[in-house]
Amino acid sequence: MKIRTHLLFVLMMILVPGVGARAQETSPALPVAAVQTSTVIEQTVPTLVEVVGTLQAVERAAIAAKVTGVVTQVPVVLGSRVNKGDLLVKISAREIEAQLNQAQARLNQAERNLSREQKLLKKNATTAETVKSMQDQYAVAKAAVQGARTMLGYVTITAPFSGVITAKNVHAGDLATPGTVLLRIENDQNMQAVCAVPESLVLQVAPGQTLTVTIPTAGLTINGTVAQVAPSADPVSRTAPVTIDLLFNEKLRTGQFARVKLPGQARTSLFVPDSTVLPKGQMERVFVAAGNKAHLRLVRTGMRQDGLTEIVAGLNPGETVIFKNNEHLVDGQPIKTE
Repeated sequence: MKIRTHLLFVLMMILVPGVGARAQETSPALPVAAVQTSTVIEQTVPTLVEVVGTLQAVERAAIAAKVTGVVTQVPVVLGSRVNKGDLLVKISAREIEAQLNQAQARLNQAERNLSREQKLLKKNATTAETVKSMQDQYAVAKAAVQGARTMLGYVTITAPFSGVITAKNVHAGDLATPGTVLLRIENDQNMQAVCAVPESLVLQVAPGQTLTVTIPTAGLTINGTVAQVAPSADPVSRTAPVTIDLLFNEKLRTGQFARVKLPGQARTSLFVPDSTVLPKGQMERVFVAAGNKAHLRLVRTGMRQDGLTEIVAGLNPGETVIFKNNEHLVDGQPIKTE
């Protein structure tokens, strides 16, 4: 009996005109919400391209021997901080000392011979050609002394600039030979980042330009100034090296990995105030004002900058969006603009 009564009621709702309409009329109407609106703006923004790089010291040197000899002193260790002119390596080279003594003796003899011949020339007891020959011998002996003294100066190796010892390949008692790298020194107070820039972007980088450099291991994001841009690209990798000077920071170390942001091609995008976008779960919503009503839109956002959010999809240029008092709006709800 109950089933038949229920079916009869449903049939009356379907067949009797106006019953459904009267039921809808009894539902409460949505209140008018006072909101503030803004227009979707179109802006040209640069595209940032990230490339990888490596930190290195601006001043760095490989200290090598110029003479052959036994190393007698190495007063520095790995990590030692030295000042310009400090002793790094002392080499024993007795052969050079003997050569200097021999050259000095020849110079003294040549000087005596020249002085004697000049006195004889005044008395017409010799010829001008003989005096000229003595002068040449004196000049050769003097040059030999200067050369020996220069070579003797190479046995004492000093720091070319202030910095820190980053590599040590020699110890007291080792035999030093010309060209062999003994130490490496770097000025860690002046660092730079070196990166390979694709040839498609290298024309957009110029000396003096400011770029953002991130060093993940140091937890730093700092600005650097472009110091050098290679005039040609590598034909194999199609990249050109770019050097960026960095301000001093005690966390920076030679060889650290770095990320450099480069300006790419400019593009046009849409932006709305940050408060316009309402996240809900995995979705991002925006209310568009049209016909004195709020209309719900699902959007996809991009970057955020200066209080604006980029809209990648879901809106059109020139549309009016609601950015204030939009948290509790319902799709289709009447609105009025404050």
